[in-house]
Amino acid sequence: MGFPGTWMTESESVVYRVVPKCACSTIGQIMFYTDHGKFFEGDIHDSTGGLHKWSQAESQPLIEANVSKHKSVTFTCVRNPYTRILSSFFDKICGIQRNGKRYRGNLVPLLIQKYGIEVGGPDGTEEFDQIKSFRRFLLFARDTIRFKKPMDPDIHWSAMSGHIATFIVNGGKYDQIFFTEKFNDGMQKVLNAMEPKHEVDLKGMPRFNESEGHGPKRAHPVEDYFDDLSMHLMWEIYRKDFQLFKYDFDNPANKLPKSEVDLKEVHRRLGD
Repeated sequence: MGFPGTWMTESESVVYRVVPKCACSTIGQIMFYTDHGKFFEGDIHDSTGGLHKWSQAESQPLIEANVSKHKSVTFTCVRNPYTRILSSFFDKICGIQRNGKRYRGNLVPLLIQKYGIEVGGPDGTEEFDQIKSFRRFLLFARDTIRFKKPMDPDIHWSAMSGHIATFIVNGGKYDQIFFTEKFNDGMQKVLNAMEPKHEVDLKGMPRFNESEGHGPKRAHPVEDYFDDLSMHLMWEIYRKDFQLFKYDFDNPANKLPKSEVDLKEVHRRLGD
């Protein structure tokens, strides 16, 4: 199976397991900069050179050799499950993607037909009941994850623990797992532990939020989207994410983690 979703600098200074919707565009650009002294022009997900990716066949043996011997600092980044699933909804379901089309072709028409959601019209700019539509999307996300119906789960709303586990199960080991909500602190610790060719000024650099502007803006506070049933569904889908990454399940308004990640616990629980 190898190491899907894994990126590595060409200098092999650092290895990163991508978790979608967790600052991966910014992290990829930082990795690119540490080797080349400049940011990639465009979306880093579109790069085919300057950064090793498991999706590039020529990178696979290099990544595998590095990870199997744990030769480099290895990390990933996580995010509050409440804000992550909301971001997925507004970006992937309501938004128009970089190619000018809806995400995954017939996905949105399927959701409109089978779950009765609204997405703000053809271009996502019309007003609609965001809370009602999001809760219906959450039911759909649960169905894909628990029952693989009406389709397999998508990487943008499948559990973070699932992404992170594949790396461990196949022989990888994390040195650091930090929080999107405390990005500069966590990313700086990674940079301090590696030997970059070029230093990065985290405070001064641009943010690369490639999903921003794809869809309508969130019109309500996070907690307004989650009633008792929605929270029940969130626990059903993301229980491990809340437990392992120390986020506050009981209070959707609290986006910050309650404590640091216990790396030993992560490796023990996800390594089975």
